[in-house]
Amino acid sequence: MRAVVIEEPNKLSVTTVPDPTPGSGEVVVKVTAAGLCGTDVHMLAGEFGPTKYPVIPGHEFSGEVVAVGEGVTDFAAGDKIAADPAIYCGACHFCAIGRGNLCEQWGTIGITVDGAAAEYVKVPARNCYRLPETVELRHAPLIEPLSTIVRGFDIVDPKLGDHFLIYGAGTMGLLYMQVAQRAGAGSVSVVDINADRLEVAKKLGADQVATSADDLAGPRLGWQVVTDCTGNVKAIEDGLTRPIRGGTFQQFGCAPDQEMARFSPFRIYNDEIRIVGSMAILHSYGRAVELLGKGVIDSETMITHRFALDEYAEALETFKRGTGRKLQIVPDKAAA
Repeated sequence: MRAVVIEEPNKLSVTTVPDPTPGSGEVVVKVTAAGLCGTDVHMLAGEFGPTKYPVIPGHEFSGEVVAVGEGVTDFAAGDKIAADPAIYCGACHFCAIGRGNLCEQWGTIGITVDGAAAEYVKVPARNCYRLPETVELRHAPLIEPLSTIVRGFDIVDPKLGDHFLIYGAGTMGLLYMQVAQRAGAGSVSVVDINADRLEVAKKLGADQVATSADDLAGPRLGWQVVTDCTGNVKAIEDGLTRPIRGGTFQQFGCAPDQEMARFSPFRIYNDEIRIVGSMAILHSYGRAVELLGKGVIDSETMITHRFALDEYAEALETFKRGTGRKLQIVPDKAAA
């Protein structure tokens, strides 16, 4: 089969590799589409520590089951599925306490094992979710990023009527915004330096948008929840100054693993600011399937570009320029 392979940091190829064969408890999926993510950019640059090279990227994907391994009874050839890419050992301290996303042997399809930027991908059957009839295969790769948003909300645990400030109007910021709106936010404001992205945020219902939080007319008391969806240190440092006293700052965006940010420890102490991280997916993928099926996300607006496997490098450059929103790799582009 044809596949994208990150051989090592800064070395990418599109080549022919052996077709995957399902082992016990596994299925092979013909990939319909795989979403491109900022993590993929960091992987190629050697900035995402858990990556195991060489690897086929692609952890946001959907497709059709074409083969099942021994012991698989819940899925059959022809089933349309999306899959939680997370792989946990099930035996370490963190798995034992239900925190598999912090697993000591943490793995992910498309990061530590071969992923879906390919014609076919091998997946544990237990990770697969059959798609509702209301979800199209080409939209289903949005489930993975949406599931990370669901996990983020589990951690923040916002109250009805809380006011949100989101840094970043890319895919993750816009998904976060749409979920916040449906979750009963008092208001949702969005900051981004990309004017085109801010226009999309307005179209999707943001209460306020601006290129700087200084230009926003904030709520009377302030923002209870401030979330960084950029991974950009300057945005993070600014965002840390924005929560109301007693509010929460959430680091949601993935920054390069060696970057450092400055903040005021006194303000964290004096204003009782809660700082929380949100790492990937935890008990949230199935709920994201249901939310997408209910139309919580405007999928058509979110997906803007589709690239063939041979166009993967171009897709990465498009992503880095901040063009569009969710970019997808479509192995069979002629049929898309």
